[in-house]
Amino acid sequence: MPAINRSRSRLGLFAIELAVAAAIGLVPLFVSPAPTYAQASRTWVSGVGDDANPCSRTAPCKTFAGAISKTAKDGEIDALDPAGFGAVTITKSITIDGSATGVAGLLNATVNGIIVNITDVNDVRKAATIRAVSIDGAGSGLDGIKIFAATQVNVENCFITGQNGAPGNGIEDTRAGGGFLEVNNTTITNCAGNGISVNPSAGSTQINVHIAESRIQGNGARGLFVGSNVKTTVFSSVCSQNSTEGIFAQNTAGASTEVAVDHCVVSNTNIGFIANTASSTIRVSNTTAMNNGGGLATIAAGGVVSSYGNNQTAGIGFPSAPTGQQ
Repeated sequence: MPAINRSRSRLGLFAIELAVAAAIGLVPLFVSPAPTYAQASRTWVSGVGDDANPCSRTAPCKTFAGAISKTAKDGEIDALDPAGFGAVTITKSITIDGSATGVAGLLNATVNGIIVNITDVNDVRKAATIRAVSIDGAGSGLDGIKIFAATQVNVENCFITGQNGAPGNGIEDTRAGGGFLEVNNTTITNCAGNGISVNPSAGSTQINVHIAESRIQGNGARGLFVGSNVKTTVFSSVCSQNSTEGIFAQNTAGASTEVAVDHCVVSNTNIGFIANTASSTIRVSNTTAMNNGGGLATIAAGGVVSSYGNNQTAGIGFPSAPTGQQ
């Protein structure tokens, strides 16, 4: 037999033997593994990205959810363009920043926009920053931002609208473990529920809320709902055209609920301020509170809504005597 034919015969036999070995598991099949990427301290998303990418500057991901798994704790996700990047759940200290594009988009029809639920005991900071993100519920979103657990949540330069599902709040904070909520230069409008609702469960640790340079307007319930054991300061903000109350405070299961309102506008709603229970106090200073059709302020069960005597109310008086430092 010629040498070339003998070689071909041997190759054929080898191929048959290899196939049999692979079939019975003696030889592994050659499957190219999917690429894996180490978590980076900074990642990027783009409307033309792909979640199979490493989320680098030159190979960005397409969604926040795709990028967060490739971003290290205490890292940052940046948007490269103003596309829609989808709903996301934050489970570690991280920053989501759309500032480079002016504002990054997020459409959350029928779901929550951003859930914050940082429970990892090894995460020392437990802090989430959401900056320059437009969260649009498209008429059926549940909550724009929903907070279950975190030590610190910062919402900066954001726009939240269209949360018309249930409960339909712009921001809802129900943390049992307490912490801080900072809302700065943010607009919350056209939501079916409250603009901002901070209403922890019974026996919760104190939540401290600071709202500044923000606009809470045109929502279906209250502009701001403040529940048990929450201490809130609202400064240089507008709370108007909300359907039921501008600012509502009640304490049902905590030490006390306190709201300080300074240099604000509370207008064109049913009632400007309501302290709905005992140990709920709203103190108002340097604020314009006018054109509230149902009344300036009301109290129930020993609640307090008091003025420092320097507000513009079209001559309508506050129901409680001044309290605290004058």
